[in-house]
Amino acid sequence: MALFLGAGPGQARPGRAVEATAVRLLDDGKSTTFELTISKDLTAQVYTLANPYRVVLDLPEMAFRLDAAAGKQGRGVVSAFRYGLFAQNKARVVLDTTGPVGIVSAGMTRIPGSKALKLAVVLVPMDAAAFGGGTGASLAAATPGELVPDKGLPETAERQRRDHAKPVIVIDPGHGGIDPGALGANNVAEKSVVLAVALQLKAALAKTRRYEVKMTRTDDVFVSLERRLKFSAETDADLFISLHADSIEEKSIADSVRGATVYTLSDKASDEQARIMADKENASDLIAGIGSVNNEGGEEVKNILIDLLKRETSNFSADFSNVLSKKLGQAITMSRIPRKSAAFKVLKQPHAPSVLVELGYMSNTMQEQEMMTGDWQSKVAEAIASAVQSYFSKRTAAQP
Repeated sequence: MALFLGAGPGQARPGRAVEATAVRLLDDGKSTTFELTISKDLTAQVYTLANPYRVVLDLPEMAFRLDAAAGKQGRGVVSAFRYGLFAQNKARVVLDTTGPVGIVSAGMTRIPGSKALKLAVVLVPMDAAAFGGGTGASLAAATPGELVPDKGLPETAERQRRDHAKPVIVIDPGHGGIDPGALGANNVAEKSVVLAVALQLKAALAKTRRYEVKMTRTDDVFVSLERRLKFSAETDADLFISLHADSIEEKSIADSVRGATVYTLSDKASDEQARIMADKENASDLIAGIGSVNNEGGEEVKNILIDLLKRETSNFSADFSNVLSKKLGQAITMSRIPRKSAAFKVLKQPHAPSVLVELGYMSNTMQEQEMMTGDWQSKVAEAIASAVQSYFSKRTAAQP
């Protein structure tokens, strides 16, 4: 069973801000303690997950006033951890562990002479067989509570498309909330950069008055890959643009690698680097503490109609990718191979042409600084908006 804990009387009232002001890991060789300093009493839910091994703390919504680098370095049985907004009125902390662990104790104690409290979770290694799927296996199998409920949409290929007065463009800022995405050389989070570009892109498209623009997220909140896909289907998107930024771990070459890349969907990656990139982006839900690794093979197409529709949208995706890479190349630096393909989950959309744009490398010190500027973000937004204009002008001219 998952473990619930609270500090007793004096629970934080709904709507009252709770802050996390400090965090640390302690290890004495026998057990590892995760310790979070919070400003008010609250109720937390703590549970473990397998494949990969994680410990999840679900908390009320709070503001994390922590060092940007917090969580990158592990200690004891915790290899790393992350935190952030997981849903409306809900925050989450996820601890990556080196193997199966047991929760020895979890609780909150008030700091003497202060209103603040310390939430502490003590962990020890345990046998994998006894651990099984973890205490939260049944929780992870369910759709996260923050998501808009599944309305029972029929298969996209069987839905009758709504008549649009204007083409619907869905902008998808990657990551968010508890999932920071790539971290830059100076710990700038990918989630912040892509959201800033997305908001500028929305404004640039809105100025044309030619499109209905939707966003999968408009603030720093986690949105699952499944929900992003459903949002695109529910809004009947005519074009889906997912924005991301990359990072490489090898510090010796980090400052020599830069440039944007436009990806489209393919069952087989165009190269090994594209495959690695897809694997990283597809792990977003695991990073946020949802579910486990899916070891099953590729998804099978359910019927010929969906297969044909996928081929059609694949061709349109390739067309837009071509236009977009040229427009971006006129505004910012592109990678050595500016167009690639791989099996990105968020691009598996038979109803709409879709692309995933890696805007650059956060691990490159100069590019990270550049990506944080409003001027660079504006140039990127205008280039993408120009590509959208060219793409739809071409499609309109080609159709009666």
